Amino acid sequence: MVRAEYPGVFATYKTLKGGTRKAYWYHRATGVRLEGEPGERAFILSYAEAERTLKARHSGDTFNGLAREFTASPEFEKLSASTQREYKRMLAKAEPVFGDLPREALNEPAVRRDFLDWRAKVARTSGEREADNRLSVISAMLTWGQENGRIEANHIRGFKRLYHADRAEIVWLPEHIDAFMRVAPIELQRALIIALHTGQRQADILRLPWSAYDGSAITLRQGKSARNGRVAPLVTIPCTQALRRMLDGMERRSPLILTTKTGRALQKRYFARLWEEAATEAGVGSITLPGIAEPVALHFHDLRGTAVTMLSEAGCSPQQIATITGHSLKTVTVILDRYLARTRALADQAIFNWENSPRTEFANRLQTATPTPKASKGKTHV
Repeated sequence: MVRAEYPGVFATYKTLKGGTRKAYWYHRATGVRLEGEPGERAFILSYAEAERTLKARHSGDTFNGLAREFTASPEFEKLSASTQREYKRMLAKAEPVFGDLPREALNEPAVRRDFLDWRAKVARTSGEREADNRLSVISAMLTWGQENGRIEANHIRGFKRLYHADRAEIVWLPEHIDAFMRVAPIELQRALIIALHTGQRQADILRLPWSAYDGSAITLRQGKSARNGRVAPLVTIPCTQALRRMLDGMERRSPLILTTKTGRALQKRYFARLWEEAATEAGVGSITLPGIAEPVALHFHDLRGTAVTMLSEAGCSPQQIATITGHSLKTVTVILDRYLARTRALADQAIFNWENSPRTEFANRLQTATPTPKASKGKTHV
């Protein structure tokens, strides 16, 4: 009877402490929980609101309609799979607030305030970074809509971000790596070694297959380099002895090199949680670095800059570093300018070279001495 009066409604049941059985009603298409019992005023109102949300979702002249067109576009399909998932997740977060917003309203400059007010609320509940990212995705959608004739303007283009994270000059020092390796699970230890010895991104490391390793080198296509439908170039990284020793000693339980203890792929969120727990236990969740006043937390991504720094300390040129990490020469130079301030290794090496070079031998002999007085001309001393 309920289904006939309220299409698309279903119930779940729970036995309460007193033994009574209670029904909880839901709107199937939207997943919204309905208030009260069928026939009651609260139920009717919540059902009507759910139906309105569903209708707005399928309307082409709304925010949701534009979102559907955007996510079905060729431009969207050229994004990486992980980026597509994140865009869809963030657009879904905006749907309860802006889903039924008429498309004409997106053309009005005043809509900027609505989006920024919403961003402020998200920042208080989910953090500034998440709030900025959600607004960035909406801005990307609005820019697509403008460029493809769906709307007239993107009124949040170039909004000022709330979250600022400057990771410049933050690297893992040897004592931090030692502390992490002492407490981290074996799968995280392996991830750190691969990151430190290859300079690759977390996403590329987590999906690195055994087929990429030929016993002496790792060959991969960096996911972030594949843009606008282009295939990313191959990057071949000769393995260090330490990296080969680890890889050759591992049991191949999966097509992927890094897995959980049960041989499953390490998902991004699960890996991040494990990494944060290990980092906290190792004491690298809040450390002090020379030249930085406030304590900082070391992140997995900082291993990429650490690898660039260590390659430079080993005497590699920017060109050589770029062939390993896949960076552009310009990016390598920027990284070195920022990160090398955190370590004295290059300075120590420079002084060692100074002290052991024949061309600077004269300088190494220099010492202070009492000045020799000049003899006075034309005067006779008795």
